[in-house]
Amino acid sequence: MRQNSPFVLLNERDTVVVARDTAPAGGVWTSTDGMQSVVAREQIDLGHKMALRPFAPGETVVKFGQPIGFATKPIAAGEWIHSHNLDMAPLDRDFEFGTDLVQLPVPNEQRTFLGYRRPDGRAATRNYVAVLTTVNCSATSANFIVDAFDKTILKDFPNIDGVIALNHKSGCSFRYTGPDHQMLSRTLSGFAQHPNIVAYIILGLGCETGQASYLAEQFDLVTLDGSGSSNKRPLVLNIQDLGGVRKTVDYAVGKLKELLPAANDVHRVPIPISELILGTNCGGSDGHSGITANPALGVASDMLVAHGGTSALAETTEIYGGEHLLTRRAVSRAVGEKLIERIRWWEEYSAKFGAKIDNNPSVGNKKGGLTTIFEKSLGAIAKAGNAPLTAVYEYSEPMTEKGFVIMDTPGFDPASVTGLVAGGANIVIFTTGRGSCFGCKPVPSIKVSTNTPIYRRMIDDMDLNAGTITDGEKTVEEVGHEIFEMMIDVASGKKTKSEEQGIGDEEFCPWMPGPIF
Repeated sequence: MRQNSPFVLLNERDTVVVARDTAPAGGVWTSTDGMQSVVAREQIDLGHKMALRPFAPGETVVKFGQPIGFATKPIAAGEWIHSHNLDMAPLDRDFEFGTDLVQLPVPNEQRTFLGYRRPDGRAATRNYVAVLTTVNCSATSANFIVDAFDKTILKDFPNIDGVIALNHKSGCSFRYTGPDHQMLSRTLSGFAQHPNIVAYIILGLGCETGQASYLAEQFDLVTLDGSGSSNKRPLVLNIQDLGGVRKTVDYAVGKLKELLPAANDVHRVPIPISELILGTNCGGSDGHSGITANPALGVASDMLVAHGGTSALAETTEIYGGEHLLTRRAVSRAVGEKLIERIRWWEEYSAKFGAKIDNNPSVGNKKGGLTTIFEKSLGAIAKAGNAPLTAVYEYSEPMTEKGFVIMDTPGFDPASVTGLVAGGANIVIFTTGRGSCFGCKPVPSIKVSTNTPIYRRMIDDMDLNAGTITDGEKTVEEVGHEIFEMMIDVASGKKTKSEEQGIGDEEFCPWMPGPIF
């Protein structure tokens, strides 16, 4: 990457370049062979695009070697290209299946991390006790229970990372056993059965549609008891049955205290990294996301897959426009067609509300240089590296296949990561260009900045800076290796910046697409 140029050309087929930093009017991009030079007609901000040639209205603009939209007015070479002169229109995509399968290099050595081996054989990266709520009506009571377990109590149990309340905004006013009930129950059970949750109780109001008894029986839930046995039905408490909030809180606190000695009786041991399930996500993306942090994460993702682990791409609405590149990596036609089916579902779902998927890029995304969802998606899928696509899962389904997989989630970060964790992700890597402050208990979330200015501005929140790539200091591969090593360190117990600040209690956000009655 030419550090002496204020612009970056990402692909030889591109008709735009991207500003490495804010480029003043008069800034020059010159091709590597010296045969073409373009002068910026105006200031081009960090992550934004400059035209390499003139465009007539309706002409295709290309970035990442792929169409990202169409000119809506005449554009001169050197002009800034963004929402004022670029828009999206339907594209004909050529869907192929299994035509771009690559074999990843075999690692020289098998790596391990220091994790908790659960009695049933699963691998954990953290060790939490949880209060799982069935309905929003029990959320405040759950918070009261958790508040009782401050540092003065937990100091005697150093192997417990915390007691958390998994609260949400639903649990009622949907059809009993209907799609939303099933999706919420699957998400709640995914957290209840997550290896990072060593013990839990289920807390309900009593009259809600999402009954605690249904959840425990439908998913055959078990948990730790005070004797250390891990095959007991979870304690189910209903506020109405126990005589109100105060009685429920007092009873629950007493029961949870009984679980602490057994929950604390764990030790980290070497575990193959093939048992890591990585959830990838990007939030507050900018024009550098697809140049730095996302492709570097793709390198780390491929490294984990090469070791026999699992890496999951999510945010289906941010795959839109690039799905044809992923179907080519599908190990079977059925896997590729399932991805297309989920894309079609989102098109129909958006249309029901008079919306379109191109509404996805946020205000911050656009300030950071992203114009259309096609552009955003092409950068987002770089997180997936080059590994073959082995499976496509619906929201919060258990991710059982090894390798690179996709989970169907919305682009809203808390809902997306909640689905990934419910599906089994035991570590999350989160890229951001505008500066997300995301955390997600009970799973550690590593945040990677896409550019150096945001890394410096939010140093207390960012774990790693991928902006060194556009700064010309490191390559994508070098930063990818850094991410990979940090992933192993964090899985082994090193705290992320979000964990150090206690972030992650409020980000549990189950997604349900249906109506509320």
